Amino acid sequence: MRLSTTLSVYFGRQFFTWVGIVFLVFVATIFVFDLVELLRRGASKEMADVGTLMLMAFMKLPFMAQKAIPFAILIGGILCFSKLTSSHELVVARAAGVSVWQFMLPALIIAFLVGLVTITVYNPLASAMVARYEQLEATHLRKQASLLAISSSGLWLRQADASGESVIHAQRVTEPGTVLHDVIIFRFEGTDSFVGRIDAASAKLEVGYWDLQDAVLTAPDRPAEFTDRYKLATDLTLSQIQDSFASPETLSFWELPGFIKVLEKAGFSAVKHRIHWYALLSAPLLFCAMVLIAGTFSLRLTRRGGTGLLIATGVLTGFVFYFLSDVVLALGLSGKIPPALAAWTPAGICTLLGIGLLFHLEDG
Repeated sequence: MRLSTTLSVYFGRQFFTWVGIVFLVFVATIFVFDLVELLRRGASKEMADVGTLMLMAFMKLPFMAQKAIPFAILIGGILCFSKLTSSHELVVARAAGVSVWQFMLPALIIAFLVGLVTITVYNPLASAMVARYEQLEATHLRKQASLLAISSSGLWLRQADASGESVIHAQRVTEPGTVLHDVIIFRFEGTDSFVGRIDAASAKLEVGYWDLQDAVLTAPDRPAEFTDRYKLATDLTLSQIQDSFASPETLSFWELPGFIKVLEKAGFSAVKHRIHWYALLSAPLLFCAMVLIAGTFSLRLTRRGGTGLLIATGVLTGFVFYFLSDVVLALGLSGKIPPALAAWTPAGICTLLGIGLLFHLEDG
């Protein structure tokens, strides 16, 4: 039997309504808990007033809500299908010859479309807002600005010491992140008084200083000074430099490919950003997988009983897979498995499991 348009719209509307309700509950809960945490962190900070902290919580909310969408689809799907089953609406549809694949098709289409909208429209908005959140956090809570900027012209690095500030520019980086090539260093006394410039073929980061090779030192009203080796004091470490990269979450789905190319061209590893981009690409498949898993744990409740237990098992399964996805992503970050495999594995496993269980439910 072919599923009618009216019945498809009805099932799709029920599914979308339940997912929307669960999603709004998650969003409200996330906002409250995040605001409480920010208030705790900002209690001892003079610059962090309540208004600023509420703004920070609001700016972070879309990013956190994006992480909750798979859970909203899973739990909303379970509630939707269990309600339709307990009210015998699905029982009547099954008796009329409608298969499980037919009445789950509207939910799968909605989940897939939600995934597409999430990565193409919602993600850029969430990325821009979380980038603003990180700026506010650095200013008001951590009181530390970003040290590093990567662009197509190379990288720019800022450091400060007792005598003033230095702005370092390099064309590329090797050994990973510790040796800069084609280096130009602008020296400032305080923050705005230019006192000199250093050009060097390379600069290697050692403990407590930059080791400059083939350096040329210039300053106002002074002749240039050539030296084979020059040491410039610094308190930077490799981990501090790497932590200053723009985090993948602050870059939209559309910006990530270009930033990955620039990062790799500069000589830095872009594995974390590449995994994040592949994970975004896999979102529509993951959302569909959540629908399949929701169906397997809620479509036969009236026959076998144990409604609460089955729903709880479905929710637990979703959390287990989310935990395993973090493990797989960690393996990808460590280089044990390719980034694409690390990002697509959770969605692929969930999809195969859901399809297998539904086949068993329908034909087994």
